[in-house]
Amino acid sequence: MATLVSFHAHPDDESIASGGTLAKAAAQGHRTVLVFGTRGEQGEVAEGFLDPGEALWERRVAEVHRSAGILGVQRVEFLGYEDSGMMGTPENDRPESFWQADVEEAAGRLAAILRQEDAQVLTIYDSDGGYGHPDHLQVHRVGQRAAELAGTQRVFEGTMNRDHLRRVIDAAVKAGAIPAESMPDVREDSTFGRPESVITTTVEVTHYLEAKRASMRAHASQIREDSFFLQMSDDAFAAAFGMEWFIRQGVPSDHRDDDLFAGLD
Repeated sequence: MATLVSFHAHPDDESIASGGTLAKAAAQGHRTVLVFGTRGEQGEVAEGFLDPGEALWERRVAEVHRSAGILGVQRVEFLGYEDSGMMGTPENDRPESFWQADVEEAAGRLAAILRQEDAQVLTIYDSDGGYGHPDHLQVHRVGQRAAELAGTQRVFEGTMNRDHLRRVIDAAVKAGAIPAESMPDVREDSTFGRPESVITTTVEVTHYLEAKRASMRAHASQIREDSFFLQMSDDAFAAAFGMEWFIRQGVPSDHRDDDLFAGLD
């Protein structure tokens, strides 16, 4: 069995981006480790949700440990940087923010974990961070450099299949299940995921969607019960999230597989 380190920006990103893959890997007997650049200090939270005197980051750390338990993750670590907020906000400029972190220093922290774990597989984000969030962009940069420092050969960029999501959205709009104006226009946004033609690895996770949705629910401060994710029907959720997509670094553009661990002994 192998060890997978999954690197993310904030607590709850692991659920949305790779919850099914993490649950599937754990069920297959692989060791799974979560590492976060930040504790999600700048997330939005409903008024009155937190206990008196409780900081948002404290709640989010507790939530991600519950999520990890649901997904079968065996270790959770944080690199120690602060949430940078959305692009263009004042939080981007804080010296403690992940966005301002020295890439070499941050990569050294992640590389130390990769070495401790003797990790064979690392997941990061694509070069646009999925949708352009500064901390997600930094995950790509830091993760890529950490793999170089630690000698981790198998690096997968987690992404969204823009073409698949377009098909799902078009079908839902045509069926009258959702209003067209409520959905992002994935056709025009060049930073929203990647086209199907460049995706090398599609992990089928339909048998793990119950765990994925439960993991999302664990992040109640960020993913409210009335959110898009949790209000979808089971069929719609399966259509949108029954597969998770990655681009494996260092393989030909026409490479295709369905497993992060394919070819490992």
